[in-house]
Amino acid sequence: MTTTPTTPGHEPKRLFDCLPYQLHHFPLDDMMAAKENGEWRSYSTRVVQEKADQLSAGLLHLGITRADGTIENRDKIAIISQNCPEWMLADLAIQQIGAVSVPVYPNINNNELQFILQDAGVKIAFVGDKSLYRKLEAIQEQLPELKLIYTFKPVDYVPSWTELLTEVTPTIKTELETLRAQVQEQDVATILYTSGTTGIPKGVMLTHRNILSNVFGSAKIIQEIGVQGKRALSFLPLNHAFERMATYCLFYSGTSIYYAESMDKIAINLREVKPVLFTTVPRLLEKVYEGILAKGKELKGIKRALFFWALKLAERFEINTPKSLDYRLQLALADKLIFSKWREALGGEVKAVITGAAACQIRLLKVFTAAGIVIQEGYGLTEASPIISGNRYSEKNRMFGTVGPLLDGVEVKIAEDGEILCKGPNVMLGYYKRPDLTAEVMDGEWLRTGDIGKMIDGKFLKITDRKKELFKTSGGKYVAPQPIENKMVESDWIEQIMVVGENQKFVSALVVPAFQAVKTWYNNQGKPYPGDQAITQDKQIKALIREAINKYNKDFNPVEQVKKFVLMPYQFTIENGELTPTLKLKRKVIVQKYESMIGSMYAN
Repeated sequence: MTTTPTTPGHEPKRLFDCLPYQLHHFPLDDMMAAKENGEWRSYSTRVVQEKADQLSAGLLHLGITRADGTIENRDKIAIISQNCPEWMLADLAIQQIGAVSVPVYPNINNNELQFILQDAGVKIAFVGDKSLYRKLEAIQEQLPELKLIYTFKPVDYVPSWTELLTEVTPTIKTELETLRAQVQEQDVATILYTSGTTGIPKGVMLTHRNILSNVFGSAKIIQEIGVQGKRALSFLPLNHAFERMATYCLFYSGTSIYYAESMDKIAINLREVKPVLFTTVPRLLEKVYEGILAKGKELKGIKRALFFWALKLAERFEINTPKSLDYRLQLALADKLIFSKWREALGGEVKAVITGAAACQIRLLKVFTAAGIVIQEGYGLTEASPIISGNRYSEKNRMFGTVGPLLDGVEVKIAEDGEILCKGPNVMLGYYKRPDLTAEVMDGEWLRTGDIGKMIDGKFLKITDRKKELFKTSGGKYVAPQPIENKMVESDWIEQIMVVGENQKFVSALVVPAFQAVKTWYNNQGKPYPGDQAITQDKQIKALIREAINKYNKDFNPVEQVKKFVLMPYQFTIENGELTPTLKLKRKVIVQKYESMIGSMYAN
């Protein structure tokens, strides 16, 4: 058997090699940190290595094994938890003894959770807290292979992960070194189940080489910002390929990772941690912007006028184009009076925000960039480990409306029908136990992404739509819903929107109003707010939203313009099965669920 020893100073060959690599080159006192009892508790690089080894020893004591090294026979261990240092300690411990980690979204529904754990044949599960333990306990009888569940947070009468920490004796140390050496870069490191906008989750098998190729390519992007010895804030789910890869990239780059307490406390944590960068999805970026806008609307007199003057200035911002002296002087003044306060709200040291998973509004890219916060929009998918391309920090390698240049080592070609095909060391090994599904997305070495796109100036990749989301009207015209939706949510009145019109004469939409903005409107009119349900029938609110839709309809061809809409009394959510965990619309689910509402728009 070929062996790959862990050599601290050398480039990592397996994901867990990033740990000794950091320890050798730039050991940190706060490699990872999280709030415990209201205070930040940090773990040094050395402590992380020690804890990971102790946890590996405990797993070995339980009989966890890499068996003959084949993916079918290697033991699988699930991690189901909110982000925390223990999450990554478990991931490292599992990998370095040759087992396979199977991360799962903590907010997943029970049916999908049961399917994933059965499909992967999970033997042991680490869960974050009591509620997740109860969630797993409720289906454990249907999971005969699942023998043990451990919690990260203490739960009465339930085994804690700390019980597995075992002293690393000289004998165990030798065994660990032997097992680490047996793990090859082409071995599967993890099985990530896709969130599934189209059906049953598929287990994407990613090797150490797959993810590390992405780590090295992404490291060049973030190192341009200057991240060594700095801090990053983590809040996107760690089981998502984007945040997981980003974590190893930060390990490799010598950046401390602080885990946000919760989505509700991100604003507080940003001010406490003062990160130089963080990763996010556009919806959360929109929430940050909406928060800034809400504060601006609360201002009075000259302060309010200055705020909206600065905002209008920012909306005109362009990159890679000359700016007049007058504009630059105004921008400098706006920065001193307004934008500096925005940066302070994000901790004061944020240089860049890396976003992916969905298209980001160009308006947001302009506004934040003008305010001195560079938004680096990227693109990829789980099957590509996950990044295919990304806008860089340097202005010449960024273009609004695109997802940037390709990552080093990644190749792309555009098929005749416009689909983006990807090839490179980042492309997955395949779907676990599903060679049939693997064959559907692989064209030789090329991965079919399912996205439609084109190259701009031979350098920047631009996504125009999802291949499977294109629909044809009864007139035979194809409509791409995403660009329409992405434009419409720029309106202050529209929170969410889903465009429909398959086999219909015209395009319509399900619209979720921006309830907070509507409440403010009622207040300004001196009227009591009648409730979310009631406002969907208010003719004045419908008129405001019609006006907004008509404004943005002008950006599209007649066949793409939204002719009718209905207002929804509540948001699309993950919990209701309408959004994936990365906040993408589950179109099929929504169409089925609101069939009568959609039908009403085509009744006459």
